[in-house]
Amino acid sequence: GSVPVLVPCRGLASSARSAREDSWLKSLFVRKVDPRKDAHSNLLAKRETSSLYKLQFHNVKPECLEAYNKLCQEVLPKIHEEKHYPCALVGTWNTWYGEQDQAVHLWRYEGGYPALNEVMSKLRQNKEFTEFRKERGNMLLSRKNQLLLEFSFWNEPVPRDGPNIYELRSYQLRPGTMIEWGNYWARAIRFRQDSNEAVGGFFSQIGQLYMVHHLWAYKDLQTREDIRNAAWHKPGWDELVYYTVPLIQEMESRIMIPLKISPLQ
Repeated sequence: GSVPVLVPCRGLASSARSAREDSWLKSLFVRKVDPRKDAHSNLLAKRETSSLYKLQFHNVKPECLEAYNKLCQEVLPKIHEEKHYPCALVGTWNTWYGEQDQAVHLWRYEGGYPALNEVMSKLRQNKEFTEFRKERGNMLLSRKNQLLLEFSFWNEPVPRDGPNIYELRSYQLRPGTMIEWGNYWARAIRFRQDSNEAVGGFFSQIGQLYMVHHLWAYKDLQTREDIRNAAWHKPGWDELVYYTVPLIQEMESRIMIPLKISPLQ
């Protein structure tokens, strides 16, 4: 009779790999995350802080950018420094590469939505701010904003000395994949701490949903290239990239230059 030929079973290898991936995933969160039983924001955000962030994108008429920056540099520090308002300017930039003639502002509201409401209510009574908004409005082509929470495993964005360039990497995720993204990046962020380049990581609550923003600081474009290339030589980084890429629908990178008033320099 014929002798049976033993062929390696792809199914077994595949299920073994799948089991390894499952156990690796489970090890990422200290507590077991069941996304069906809690809101994503409660599972992924910092619990010890209740800060809410607002990210503003202003597309400025090209001929008005200099006047727009001057106006912002006069008015925004007053809101930032005035204890009357429970908010802080985290950073303010012009986009250098990406959308041109664009300003980006990041605000923190200490105390979440009540703080946001308090600031908005008080600013409506502020005559100088009302005039500022009116004058600013004449300089803009369009604007949009998002309300964000910060990922629990990212650095808290704190003021830093410059000069630096900043990269804002924005990811539109496939709906339903935020927990997966968080699980992978809780591990991936460890590969990107060597040069202190990680500034902050956020996910949207209101505005464009399933949006993630990662903010990085670099000395210059060449340093950015060197640091990003170095990550590929660390065992495990390629695997994390391999698993996170399929979660993304769209992504965008902006290289930004801070204004003189930005706490992130």
